[in-house]
Amino acid sequence: MTHSFALHIPDAELEPEPLDPEQIVSGDPEVTGKVVWESPDGRQIRGIWQITPGAVKDTEADELFVVISGSATIEVQDGPTLTVGPGDMAVLRAGDRTTWTVRETLRKAYAINL
Repeated sequence: MTHSFALHIPDAELEPEPLDPEQIVSGDPEVTGKVVWESPDGRQIRGIWQITPGAVKDTEADELFVVISGSATIEVQDGPTLTVGPGDMAVLRAGDRTTWTVRETLRKAYAINL
């Protein structure tokens, strides 16, 4: 998109983003998402991401996100454990190794800098 825009996040259509089976710790979580804006150099990404209940491991990018719905606990290796739910904002640092335990399908709006 090249112009300013608005998007209603709770009912935005998302596309499947299959998880690498190596990331799954427990359950059968499914991920969907949508990039709504990307800078011309690809280093800044804005979008919506959703994950169903289960637990997954990830290595994070530099990210700020706001939870729209659902809840999860994010354990940061050698760092804090974050509990997030609707209305919460969180910041993850590039390289953080995390374990996400999702209790209720979580949808978030995010801004990533690569």
